[in-house]
Order: sequence, then C-alpha cells, then structure tokens
Amino acid sequence: FNFEKISDDEYIVVAFGRMLHVRQIGDELEFLNASDDDIGKIWINYFDLERDYTKIKKEIIRADPRLGPVTARYYGIRILNQDFTETLISFIISQNKNIVHIKQLIRKISEERGTYIGSFNGRPYYSFPSLEALDLISEEDFRDLKTGFRAPYLRDAVDRLVSGEINGDELKSLPYEAAKEKLKSIKGVGDKVANCVLLFSLGFRSAFPVDVWIKRMITKMYDGKTEYAVNLFGEYGGYAQQYLFMYARENI
Repeated sequence: FNFEKISDDEYIVVAFGRMLHVRQIGDELEFLNASDDDIGKIWINYFDLERDYTKIKKEIIRADPRLGPVTARYYGIRILNQDFTETLISFIISQNKNIVHIKQLIRKISEERGTYIGSFNGRPYYSFPSLEALDLISEEDFRDLKTGFRAPYLRDAVDRLVSGEINGDELKSLPYEAAKEKLKSIKGVGDKVANCVLLFSLGFRSAFPVDVWIKRMITKMYDGKTEYAVNLFGEYGGYAQQYLFMYARENI
C-alpha cells in the first residue's frame, strides 16, 4: 500500500526504509534514484524480477484455460516480496477499508512515527515505522491514528512481534498450515489477512486470499467452491488469485 503513482508506468515506492523512484519504458525498468548495491540487494528481489512468470502463466492456463486472456491482459502482474512487519500491520489495518483509505492511514502512521527518507516534487516521504517505533504506539495512540476497532489488534500484533512469539524467519520455515495458524493466533487475524501476509511477505506462493472480489469470481467460475479453486491451482494459487482479482475488479 506504500506507493504513489506519478504517471503512467512511473511510481514512488516506499519500502525497506527507502524511497524508490522507478519507471518502465518499453521492456526496461529504470531505478532512477537507487544505488547498484540497493538494486542488487533489495529491489530485484522486491519486484520478484528473477522469477519465470512465463512458466507460471502456462501452469495457470493449464489448470484453467479460461484464464488465458486474463493472464495476457494483466501480463505485468508480479507478487512483491515485502517486509514482514509492514505487511502484517498493513493488512490488519486493511480490514473493511478501501485501498485509498488504507494508503492514507499507512502514510499518516509513517509521517508521525517513521523517518524522513526523501522528497519528490516537493512532497516528503517517510519510512514505515520500525518495530521499535511501533512498540511506542499505545492502543489509544493507534485509535488516535484513526485505526478504529483495529487498534487492539495492532497492539497485540506489535506485542507478539517484540516478544519474538511471532517471527517472520521462523514462519518461513514452517509448513503452510502451521504458519497460517500461527498468524491467526494474533487478535483480529483471520484466514484472509493471514493468507495475504503469507503470500506477500513470507514466500508462500500457494496462499490464496479470499476477499469479496475473489468470492464473486469463485461463485461465477467455480460454483462457489473455494476449496476446489484453491486445489485447482495448487502451488500457483497466489498468482492465480492475482489474475482473478484484477479480472473481478474490472469486470464484475
């Protein structure tokens, strides 16, 4: 959620304590303000640039040929490898909110509790708060930041992260179901939020988040059988979910 579109194919991305100005011209991706070291150590992995998405699309089409036109239309979709703490906090915040409001809240929290990392066209950008900075935010502070009923969930998540009870590296080493159940032990984290965290920050590419848009697509394409859809795509479930999500947003 921590990005801003500047123009067609041009963005400011805030991640891993950095502000990245990036744009695409034709088939070339240009990192306009990043060092070679950061490109190699952070951004290539962040944008998942070394993965063979042609192979992934073929497997998705093999599972359901109807998705052929969808993968062609949304050919540029990639699953970002995002920071675990930021992803967990962001998706707890995301519950029952639209993307515009989520982005506004993330920006507000970053401005008040993060660190200034640069500016573009006169607009300042701030890093997402470190875990140490998040630990200084009380439940009441979270409410003051307009997170509403999510405030106690956020405080519980931060407590569990600080104590080490919830640890991203440990979760990566667990089987999918065990990692999901561990995340769901955090107050307010259900299947959807857990699957988003697993997919977008922990490398579980089979994770298949189900939100209102995906429910509509499952009803439309798979007779409402979520488990069938999940099993159909198997290890490629997270990628298939992204194509289904985009198709649903534009066509339902």
